[in-house]
Amino acid sequence: MKSITIKGQERESVGKKATKALRDAGMIPCVIYGGDQPVHFAAEEKAFKGLVYTPNAHTVVVDLNGKTNNVILQDIQFHPVSDKILHIDFFQLNDNKEIIMEVPVKITGTSPGVLLGGDLRLNQRRLKVKALPKNLPDYVEANISELQMGNKLYVTKLETNNFKLMHPDNTVVCQVKISRAAMKAAQEAAKAAKAPAKGKKK
Repeated sequence: MKSITIKGQERESVGKKATKALRDAGMIPCVIYGGDQPVHFAAEEKAFKGLVYTPNAHTVVVDLNGKTNNVILQDIQFHPVSDKILHIDFFQLNDNKEIIMEVPVKITGTSPGVLLGGDLRLNQRRLKVKALPKNLPDYVEANISELQMGNKLYVTKLETNNFKLMHPDNTVVCQVKISRAAMKAAQEAAKAAKAPAKGKKK
């Protein structure tokens, strides 16, 4: 999985006044959990643009004055009105421990059902995977080459390489729905087939 680096600075004061002062200065208060002790730090708001406002999944290297921490985004809080980032929680990665993370779904192939006029519906844009940090995928590939009109693609049909999908077997990733135009055409064809053929006048 691709990684991005965020440079920050550790902070000792974690009270409300100190936190407000950070936000007023364009900084985001953050915490790293999962280690021996929580690590409190702050980083510039713009540093999180490539992590938060993207459909892609990343691991993160938090650089605190040369000391690096390999982490993943665990939780993020937004302001209810302005939608600005208020606080971010990270989780420390351990090379020997599996981690659960959401990654995007990537559609590949061409569906015969779509070629016939069906509508492709993506039921799951992201899926939870469990893997060692080194095996975390950038995305989960969903091949729709065998999807006919009305078919569904379940998680059990997805290829998993050194990772597990944390979803029930009946989870639908995507499906090809019959479009209104295709349904109308089918209905008209059915009516035409049932209509009695007109005989020739004698």
